[in-house]
Amino acid sequence: MSITALAPLRRDALDDDQLTDLVRAVTGDPNAVPLTARAEPFPYAIGTPSTAALVRVLGTARHTDGSTGNWSCFVKQLQSPRHWELLHLVPEQIREHFVQNLPWRLEIAVFRSDIASVLPDGLRLPAVYRIDEYDDDRATLWMEDVVQEPGVWGIERFRRAAFLLGQLSARRQPHLVQPFLPQTEAARPGMGLRYYTEGRVMMNALPALADRETWRQPLLAAAVCNTGDHRLRDDLLELGEELPAVLDALDALPQCYQHGDASPQNLLVPLGSPDEFVVIDWGFDCPQAVGFDLGQLLVGLAHAGELSPTALPAVDAVILEAFTEGVAAEGMQVSPEQVRYGYLGSLLARATFTALPLENLGKPVTDADVALFESRVQLTRALVDLTRQLT
Repeated sequence: MSITALAPLRRDALDDDQLTDLVRAVTGDPNAVPLTARAEPFPYAIGTPSTAALVRVLGTARHTDGSTGNWSCFVKQLQSPRHWELLHLVPEQIREHFVQNLPWRLEIAVFRSDIASVLPDGLRLPAVYRIDEYDDDRATLWMEDVVQEPGVWGIERFRRAAFLLGQLSARRQPHLVQPFLPQTEAARPGMGLRYYTEGRVMMNALPALADRETWRQPLLAAAVCNTGDHRLRDDLLELGEELPAVLDALDALPQCYQHGDASPQNLLVPLGSPDEFVVIDWGFDCPQAVGFDLGQLLVGLAHAGELSPTALPAVDAVILEAFTEGVAAEGMQVSPEQVRYGYLGSLLARATFTALPLENLGKPVTDADVALFESRVQLTRALVDLTRQLT
């Protein structure tokens, strides 16, 4: 087997026996023999400090019956945020707390938990073939390479996802389950969102949005002019003043352990099973206000440029109703008003102030940047209009 072909795996490159075991697990054939193997970096912009690399490993194998077939698996290399190349961007006064408290082993804990028995029909975990952990606060997951249904999400898929997320939330009320990772603060309502908001939003995003020089930067200034949204800055700052009260109100709502990052990108629809979702990339391993998961479900594809911001109101109406029905189907007593506040309040704190890609300001301008900023101004306006309903 070519060592060069597996070079993207670095120290995770497998020896011949390990590769044989992997291929047999992937194919389900106890006598399969790998013939070829190569590793390819997965083309996805990594947005979390705990992910070091994403790699797809694929090749061919000879099966028991003598036939030859293809195989593949997905490799996710995890790390403590102390290895993150952008750690210097975290304010120094909270940097060590950030390193110590970001649950970078969460996905490993998910696969070793009993969550598969809790998931409602229609949600499942990917198969996991091996887990490697290292002494330097790094680890690697070898998982099912989910081939997805082609095409965009339609409104009915959003509806079904929201219903299942509602069921999942109701099944993971704090009196029914424990967090995946033992943490001293894991049972405190809203801990994850509050920590994120106080750091990413209040210490970074809001000061940048308040600075008039930010809005004079050519990319953002042009996007505002082209969209005609000259009130966006003032509206964002007005909403920012409401954040402390919103966080307090969220903590007072019914709480659930939820998926934590339920964007469509983390709800994979496998080819040939259009009503099923393979659930990956769990987050926020603490109780959050009921409805929390709807925020990422709404904004994920729009943030990636795969859904027009103009489509968000229609998606909003569908997912709120479906999630509430899913919660009720499990017997959890919660009102639509409580779900909506949990959903929109969490959306306000997590996504509304960070949708503008301010990190791109000051870099060489490309046509793609111009289009991105216009799209994100429109997305931010859509989020402002939704979340201002809270007040």
